[in-house]
Amino acid sequence: MTAALPLVLTVPGWTGSGPGHWQTLWERAEPRRVRRVEQRDWDAPRLDDWIRALDAAIAAEPASVVLAAHSLGCIAVAHWAANSTRAIAGALLVAPADVERPDAPGAIRGFAPVPLRPLPFRSVLVASSDDEYLAMDRAAHFARCWGSELVPIGAAGHVNTAAGFGRWPEGERLLRALRGES
Repeated sequence: MTAALPLVLTVPGWTGSGPGHWQTLWERAEPRRVRRVEQRDWDAPRLDDWIRALDAAIAAEPASVVLAAHSLGCIAVAHWAANSTRAIAGALLVAPADVERPDAPGAIRGFAPVPLRPLPFRSVLVASSDDEYLAMDRAAHFARCWGSELVPIGAAGHVNTAAGFGRWPEGERLLRALRGES
């Protein structure tokens, strides 16, 4: 008997993920295996609210969970991991937003400081060399501190719809590996 694959919970960033975003497309393609962590307010994010919503979504799942986070969602995952004892199978952390940079939008500054402790689960951090919200050296720093495997993907912007990303097959491959699929 084969163990069930972990459920995927997507953790969008500030303003959520629109209809053409890879997270939304993954959710639509596999609604029974990929679900969104919903936030009360995507446009005016509050760290405590986001952590509570993430924790509640994980607690509600009877099976193992893998997170697929983007941008500010990655920082929410790091905060959640620093304060939770719940176990998850892993996390795909795509283009974390550097909430500590001087030009970070005011709406996301409440997520600073970024927790820099090792994550208690396997994680892969995907970073772009020309991401306007995260410099590559900072991505490497986060990956080292969190114990994440760093996957640089070249000039890919913020790895979102505006950067030309739709379904994003490479991200799906990384997610399958985290879930233990062959």
